[in-house]
Amino acid sequence: MGCEPGTMRMKVIHRRKFISDLAVGGIGMSALAVAPAFGSSLSKNMRIGIIGLDTSQVTMILSHINNIPGPGYDVVQPEWDSSFEGFRVTAAYPYGSRKIESSMKQIPFYINKMKENGIRLAGSIAELLKEVDAVMLMTFDGHSRLEQAIEVLKAGKPLFVNKPFAASLKDVISIMEASKKYRTPIFSSSPTRYLKGAQAARSGAAGEVLGADSYSGAPLEPTHPDFYWYGIHGVEILFTIMGKDCRTVQRKNTANTDIVIGTWDNDRLGTYRGIRKGKVTHSGIVYGANEILPAGSFNDVGHRPLVRDMLKFFSTGVSPVSLEETLAIHVFMEAADESKRRGGLPVSMEEVLTKARSG
Repeated sequence: MGCEPGTMRMKVIHRRKFISDLAVGGIGMSALAVAPAFGSSLSKNMRIGIIGLDTSQVTMILSHINNIPGPGYDVVQPEWDSSFEGFRVTAAYPYGSRKIESSMKQIPFYINKMKENGIRLAGSIAELLKEVDAVMLMTFDGHSRLEQAIEVLKAGKPLFVNKPFAASLKDVISIMEASKKYRTPIFSSSPTRYLKGAQAARSGAAGEVLGADSYSGAPLEPTHPDFYWYGIHGVEILFTIMGKDCRTVQRKNTANTDIVIGTWDNDRLGTYRGIRKGKVTHSGIVYGANEILPAGSFNDVGHRPLVRDMLKFFSTGVSPVSLEETLAIHVFMEAADESKRRGGLPVSMEEVLTKARSG
Protein backbone atom coordinates (compact mmCIF):
# COMPACT_ATOMS: atom_id res chain seq x y z
CA MET A 1 0.00 0.00 0.00
CA GLY A 2 1.16 3.56 -0.55
CA CYS A 3 2.89 5.72 -3.09
CA GLU A 4 6.14 7.38 -3.88
CA PRO A 5 6.18 11.09 -2.83
CA GLY A 6 5.64 13.40 -5.76
CA THR A 7 3.71 10.97 -7.93
CA MET A 8 0.44 12.81 -7.54
CA ARG A 9 -0.53 16.48 -7.51
CA MET A 10 -4.13 17.22 -6.64
CA LYS A 11 -5.96 18.59 -9.64
CA VAL A 12 -8.93 20.61 -8.56
CA ILE A 13 -10.89 20.79 -11.78
CA HIS A 14 -14.29 22.20 -10.86
CA ARG A 15 -15.91 22.23 -7.47
CA ARG A 16 -19.60 21.48 -7.33
CA LYS A 17 -21.15 23.37 -4.45
CA PHE A 18 -24.45 23.66 -2.76
CA ILE A 19 -25.71 26.03 -0.09
CA SER A 20 -27.60 24.64 2.88
CA ASP A 21 -29.06 26.22 5.98
CA LEU A 22 -27.37 25.20 9.20
CA ALA A 23 -30.65 24.62 10.98
CA VAL A 24 -29.61 24.46 14.63
CA GLY A 25 -32.78 24.73 16.66
CA GLY A 26 -34.49 26.55 13.82
CA ILE A 27 -31.63 29.02 13.26
CA GLY A 28 -30.50 29.65 9.71
CA MET A 29 -26.77 29.99 9.10
CA SER A 30 -25.62 30.01 5.52
CA ALA A 31 -22.75 27.59 5.03
CA LEU A 32 -21.18 25.67 2.21
CA ALA A 33 -20.92 21.95 1.80
CA VAL A 34 -18.26 21.66 -0.86
CA ALA A 35 -18.08 18.62 -3.12
CA PRO A 36 -15.10 18.98 -5.44
CA ALA A 37 -15.45 17.16 -8.74
CA PHE A 38 -12.14 15.39 -8.30
CA GLY A 39 -10.97 12.88 -10.87
CA SER A 40 -11.56 9.23 -10.06
CA SER A 41 -7.79 8.73 -9.83
CA LEU A 42 -7.50 11.06 -6.83
CA SER A 43 -7.94 8.17 -4.39
CA LYS A 44 -4.81 6.63 -5.87
CA ASN A 45 -1.40 7.87 -4.78
CA MET A 46 -2.74 10.57 -2.48
CA ARG A 47 -0.21 12.21 -0.19
CA ILE A 48 -1.54 13.26 3.22
CA GLY A 49 0.08 15.80 5.53
CA ILE A 50 -0.25 16.25 9.29
CA ILE A 51 -0.26 19.56 11.17
CA GLY A 52 0.41 19.17 14.88
CA LEU A 53 2.37 16.38 16.55
CA ASP A 54 1.15 16.70 20.14
CA THR A 55 -1.46 13.94 20.48
CA SER A 56 -1.50 10.15 20.47
CA GLN A 57 -4.24 10.28 17.83
CA VAL A 58 -1.50 11.10 15.32
CA THR A 59 0.07 7.65 15.57
CA MET A 60 -3.27 5.89 16.04
CA ILE A 61 -4.56 7.27 12.73
CA LEU A 62 -1.17 6.91 11.04
CA SER A 63 -1.03 3.20 11.89
CA HIS A 64 -4.09 2.54 9.71
CA ILE A 65 -3.27 4.78 6.76
CA ASN A 66 0.34 3.62 6.48
CA ASN A 67 -0.45 0.08 7.69
CA ILE A 68 1.88 0.06 10.72
CA PRO A 69 1.00 -2.75 13.16
CA GLY A 70 2.35 -3.18 16.66
CA PRO A 71 2.10 -1.78 20.20
CA GLY A 72 2.03 1.96 20.71
CA TYR A 73 -0.41 2.57 17.89
CA ASP A 74 -4.19 2.11 17.81
CA VAL A 75 -6.22 -0.07 20.20
CA VAL A 76 -7.52 -1.90 17.13
CA GLN A 77 -4.61 -3.13 15.05
CA PRO A 78 -4.40 -2.25 11.34
CA GLU A 79 -5.63 -4.81 8.86
CA TRP A 80 -5.28 -4.69 5.10
CA ASP A 81 -8.23 -2.84 3.59
CA SER A 82 -8.40 -2.27 -0.16
CA SER A 83 -10.18 1.07 0.41
CA PHE A 84 -6.95 2.40 1.97
CA GLU A 85 -4.87 1.56 -1.09
CA GLY A 86 -3.00 4.53 -2.55
CA PHE A 87 -3.29 6.80 0.49
CA ARG A 88 -0.20 7.57 2.55
CA VAL A 89 0.91 10.06 5.16
CA THR A 90 4.13 11.49 3.73
CA ALA A 91 4.90 14.71 5.62
CA ALA A 92 4.19 16.49 8.90
CA TYR A 93 4.58 19.92 10.47
CA PRO A 94 5.14 19.46 14.23
CA TYR A 95 3.34 22.49 15.68
CA GLY A 96 1.02 22.25 17.35
CA SER A 97 0.88 24.21 20.50
CA ARG A 98 3.69 26.48 21.54
CA LYS A 99 1.82 27.56 24.68
CA ILE A 100 0.10 24.58 26.36
CA GLU A 101 2.77 22.73 28.32
CA SER A 102 1.02 19.34 28.30
CA SER A 103 0.90 19.48 24.50
CA MET A 104 4.38 20.87 23.96
CA LYS A 105 5.94 18.07 26.02
CA GLN A 106 4.59 15.47 23.61
CA ILE A 107 5.94 17.00 20.40
CA PRO A 108 9.52 15.56 20.58
CA PHE A 109 8.11 12.04 21.09
CA TYR A 110 5.89 12.22 18.01
CA ILE A 111 8.61 13.86 15.94
CA ASN A 112 10.65 10.73 16.59
CA LYS A 113 7.69 8.56 15.61
CA MET A 114 7.50 10.36 12.28
CA LYS A 115 11.21 9.82 11.69
CA GLU A 116 10.87 6.11 12.55
CA ASN A 117 8.24 5.75 9.84
CA GLY A 118 9.97 7.71 7.11
CA ILE A 119 7.66 10.74 7.26
CA ARG A 120 9.35 13.98 6.27
CA LEU A 121 9.22 16.91 8.70
CA ALA A 122 8.30 20.24 7.12
CA GLY A 123 9.58 23.54 8.48
CA SER A 124 6.29 25.37 7.96
CA ILE A 125 2.70 24.81 6.91
CA ALA A 126 3.44 26.53 3.59
CA GLU A 127 6.24 24.03 2.96
CA LEU A 128 3.97 21.12 3.92
CA LEU A 129 1.23 22.25 1.56
CA LYS A 130 3.57 22.10 -1.43
CA GLU A 131 4.13 18.39 -0.79
CA VAL A 132 0.68 16.99 0.02
CA ASP A 133 -2.79 16.62 -1.48
CA ALA A 134 -4.87 16.61 1.73
CA VAL A 135 -4.31 17.62 5.37
CA MET A 136 -5.14 16.37 8.86
CA LEU A 137 -5.15 19.24 11.38
CA MET A 138 -4.33 17.35 14.56
CA THR A 139 -2.94 19.68 17.25
CA PHE A 140 -4.67 19.63 20.64
CA ASP A 141 -4.39 23.41 20.94
CA GLY A 142 -7.58 24.87 19.50
CA HIS A 143 -6.28 28.44 19.61
CA SER A 144 -4.11 27.97 16.53
CA ARG A 145 -6.80 26.18 14.54
CA LEU A 146 -8.35 29.16 12.77
CA GLU A 147 -5.08 30.53 11.42
CA GLN A 148 -3.82 27.08 10.42
CA ALA A 149 -7.11 26.00 8.85
CA ILE A 150 -7.38 29.13 6.73
CA GLU A 151 -3.88 28.54 5.33
CA VAL A 152 -4.89 25.02 4.29
CA LEU A 153 -8.28 26.06 2.92
CA LYS A 154 -6.74 28.85 0.85
CA ALA A 155 -4.50 26.24 -0.74
CA GLY A 156 -7.55 24.16 -1.73
CA LYS A 157 -6.55 21.04 0.23
CA PRO A 158 -9.39 18.94 1.72
CA LEU A 159 -9.08 19.31 5.49
CA PHE A 160 -9.82 16.93 8.36
CA VAL A 161 -10.06 18.84 11.64
CA ASN A 162 -9.33 16.81 14.76
CA LYS A 163 -10.90 17.61 18.12
CA PRO A 164 -11.04 20.23 19.49
CA PHE A 165 -12.29 21.92 16.31
CA ALA A 166 -11.24 25.29 17.78
CA ALA A 167 -10.99 27.04 21.15
CA SER A 168 -14.18 29.09 20.76
CA LEU A 169 -17.52 28.89 19.03
CA LYS A 170 -16.66 32.09 17.16
CA ASP A 171 -13.58 30.39 15.65
CA VAL A 172 -15.63 27.30 14.76
CA ILE A 173 -17.99 29.50 12.76
CA SER A 174 -15.07 31.37 11.15
CA ILE A 175 -13.48 28.11 9.95
CA MET A 176 -16.77 27.00 8.43
CA GLU A 177 -17.18 30.35 6.70
CA ALA A 178 -13.61 30.06 5.36
CA SER A 179 -14.52 26.65 3.92
CA LYS A 180 -17.32 28.37 2.03
CA LYS A 181 -15.18 31.32 0.94
CA TYR A 182 -12.35 29.18 -0.44
CA ARG A 183 -14.62 26.40 -1.72
CA THR A 184 -12.59 23.80 0.12
CA PRO A 185 -14.30 20.98 2.05
CA ILE A 186 -13.80 20.21 5.75
CA PHE A 187 -14.69 17.19 7.87
CA SER A 188 -14.47 16.88 11.65
CA SER A 189 -15.39 14.01 13.95
CA SER A 190 -14.33 12.26 17.12
CA PRO A 191 -13.64 8.53 16.71
CA THR A 192 -16.32 7.98 19.38
CA ARG A 193 -18.95 8.77 16.74
CA TYR A 194 -18.27 5.27 15.38
CA LEU A 195 -19.18 3.26 18.50
CA LYS A 196 -21.15 0.29 17.21
CA GLY A 197 -24.29 0.82 19.28
CA ALA A 198 -24.40 4.54 18.49
CA GLN A 199 -24.12 3.84 14.77
CA ALA A 200 -26.74 1.09 14.99
CA ALA A 201 -29.17 3.45 16.71
CA ARG A 202 -28.53 6.13 14.10
CA SER A 203 -29.39 3.55 11.44
CA GLY A 204 -32.71 2.71 13.14
CA ALA A 205 -31.81 -0.50 14.98
CA ALA A 206 -33.57 0.65 18.17
CA GLY A 207 -36.55 2.12 16.38
CA GLU A 208 -37.37 5.77 16.95
CA VAL A 209 -34.77 7.26 19.29
CA LEU A 210 -36.65 8.63 22.29
CA GLY A 211 -33.62 9.69 24.31
CA ALA A 212 -30.00 8.90 25.16
CA ASP A 213 -27.36 9.22 27.84
CA SER A 214 -23.65 9.53 27.04
CA TYR A 215 -20.54 9.85 29.15
CA SER A 216 -16.80 10.39 28.81
CA GLY A 217 -13.80 11.79 30.58
CA ALA A 218 -13.91 15.58 30.85
CA PRO A 219 -10.61 16.89 32.26
CA LEU A 220 -10.38 20.67 32.12
CA GLU A 221 -7.78 22.80 30.34
CA PRO A 222 -7.86 26.45 31.55
CA THR A 223 -7.17 27.79 28.04
CA HIS A 224 -10.23 26.12 26.48
CA PRO A 225 -13.99 26.08 27.08
CA ASP A 226 -14.76 23.24 29.48
CA PHE A 227 -15.92 20.52 27.09
CA TYR A 228 -13.97 21.56 23.99
CA TRP A 229 -10.75 20.08 25.37
CA TYR A 230 -11.90 16.51 26.00
CA GLY A 231 -15.59 16.31 26.84
CA ILE A 232 -16.24 16.68 23.11
CA HIS A 233 -15.79 12.91 22.75
CA GLY A 234 -18.84 12.13 24.87
CA VAL A 235 -20.89 14.98 23.43
CA GLU A 236 -20.21 13.60 19.93
CA ILE A 237 -21.66 10.24 21.02
CA LEU A 238 -24.82 12.00 22.18
CA PHE A 239 -25.29 13.88 18.90
CA THR A 240 -24.54 10.76 16.85
CA ILE A 241 -27.53 9.13 18.54
CA MET A 242 -29.89 12.10 18.94
CA GLY A 243 -29.14 14.16 15.82
CA LYS A 244 -28.48 17.87 15.46
CA ASP A 245 -31.79 19.43 16.51
CA CYS A 246 -31.16 20.28 20.16
CA ARG A 247 -33.16 23.28 21.43
CA THR A 248 -32.12 24.05 25.00
CA VAL A 249 -29.26 23.08 27.31
CA GLN A 250 -29.04 22.93 31.10
CA ARG A 251 -25.93 22.07 33.12
CA LYS A 252 -25.38 20.94 36.68
CA ASN A 253 -21.84 20.53 37.97
CA THR A 254 -19.65 19.71 40.94
CA ALA A 255 -15.88 19.52 41.26
CA ASN A 256 -15.93 15.92 39.99
CA THR A 257 -18.83 15.68 37.54
CA ASP A 258 -20.86 17.64 35.01
CA ILE A 259 -24.37 16.69 33.96
CA VAL A 260 -25.73 18.40 30.85
CA ILE A 261 -29.36 17.93 29.83
CA GLY A 262 -30.37 18.77 26.30
CA THR A 263 -33.93 19.06 25.01
CA TRP A 264 -34.25 17.96 21.40
CA ASP A 265 -37.08 18.21 18.91
CA ASN A 266 -40.30 16.44 19.98
CA ASP A 267 -39.30 17.07 23.64
CA ARG A 268 -36.75 14.26 23.58
CA LEU A 269 -34.12 14.42 26.34
CA GLY A 270 -30.44 13.60 25.95
CA THR A 271 -27.86 13.82 28.72
CA TYR A 272 -24.10 14.01 28.82
CA ARG A 273 -22.04 13.16 31.93
CA GLY A 274 -18.50 14.56 32.01
CA ILE A 275 -16.35 12.51 34.40
CA ARG A 276 -13.35 13.95 36.25
CA LYS A 277 -13.02 11.42 39.09
CA GLY A 278 -13.32 7.65 39.18
CA LYS A 279 -13.52 5.20 36.30
CA VAL A 280 -13.32 6.92 32.92
CA THR A 281 -14.51 5.55 29.60
CA HIS A 282 -16.56 6.72 26.60
CA SER A 283 -19.99 5.23 25.97
CA GLY A 284 -23.71 5.66 26.59
CA ILE A 285 -27.23 4.25 26.40
CA VAL A 286 -29.81 4.57 23.63
CA TYR A 287 -33.50 4.58 24.56
CA GLY A 288 -35.42 3.49 21.50
CA ALA A 289 -39.07 2.78 20.79
CA ASN A 290 -38.20 -0.87 20.12
CA GLU A 291 -35.05 -1.49 22.12
CA ILE A 292 -32.58 -0.10 24.66
CA LEU A 293 -29.04 -0.36 23.31
CA PRO A 294 -25.60 0.22 24.82
CA ALA A 295 -23.65 2.73 22.73
CA GLY A 296 -20.67 0.37 22.65
CA SER A 297 -16.99 0.46 23.54
CA PHE A 298 -14.23 2.44 21.88
CA ASN A 299 -11.94 -0.59 22.31
CA ASP A 300 -14.11 -2.46 19.81
CA VAL A 301 -13.65 0.09 17.02
CA GLY A 302 -10.59 2.27 17.63
CA HIS A 303 -9.85 4.83 14.91
CA ARG A 304 -10.37 2.54 11.93
CA PRO A 305 -13.94 3.58 10.97
CA LEU A 306 -12.98 7.25 11.30
CA VAL A 307 -9.97 6.73 9.05
CA ARG A 308 -12.11 4.94 6.46
CA ASP A 309 -14.52 7.89 6.31
CA MET A 310 -11.66 10.39 6.29
CA LEU A 311 -9.99 8.81 3.26
CA LYS A 312 -13.30 8.65 1.42
CA PHE A 313 -13.78 12.33 2.22
CA PHE A 314 -10.31 13.17 0.90
CA SER A 315 -11.11 11.48 -2.40
CA THR A 316 -14.64 12.84 -2.88
CA GLY A 317 -14.69 16.15 -1.00
CA VAL A 318 -17.99 15.15 0.65
CA SER A 319 -18.03 15.09 4.47
CA PRO A 320 -19.85 12.16 6.09
CA VAL A 321 -20.86 14.47 8.94
CA SER A 322 -22.80 17.61 8.03
CA LEU A 323 -21.52 21.02 9.00
CA GLU A 324 -24.92 21.56 10.63
CA GLU A 325 -24.29 18.73 13.08
CA THR A 326 -20.69 19.72 13.77
CA LEU A 327 -21.81 23.27 14.48
CA ALA A 328 -24.66 22.08 16.74
CA ILE A 329 -22.20 20.05 18.83
CA HIS A 330 -20.13 23.16 19.52
CA VAL A 331 -23.17 25.34 20.20
CA PHE A 332 -24.28 22.69 22.73
CA MET A 333 -20.93 22.84 24.54
CA GLU A 334 -20.93 26.65 24.61
CA ALA A 335 -24.54 26.64 25.84
CA ALA A 336 -23.51 24.25 28.64
CA ASP A 337 -20.85 26.74 29.74
CA GLU A 338 -23.38 29.57 29.61
CA SER A 339 -25.79 27.55 31.75
CA LYS A 340 -22.98 27.02 34.26
CA ARG A 341 -22.36 30.79 34.35
CA ARG A 342 -26.08 31.30 35.05
CA GLY A 343 -26.14 28.85 37.94
CA GLY A 344 -27.65 25.94 36.02
CA LEU A 345 -30.52 27.70 34.28
CA PRO A 346 -31.66 26.41 30.86
CA VAL A 347 -30.08 28.20 27.89
CA SER A 348 -31.37 28.42 24.33
CA MET A 349 -29.12 27.12 21.55
CA GLU A 350 -30.49 29.89 19.33
CA GLU A 351 -29.40 32.57 21.79
CA VAL A 352 -25.88 31.17 22.05
CA LEU A 353 -25.37 30.90 18.30
CA THR A 354 -26.74 34.39 17.67
CA LYS A 355 -24.34 35.83 20.25
CA ALA A 356 -21.36 33.99 18.76
CA ARG A 357 -22.17 35.18 15.25
CA SER A 358 -22.51 38.82 16.30
CA GLY A 359 -19.64 38.94 18.80
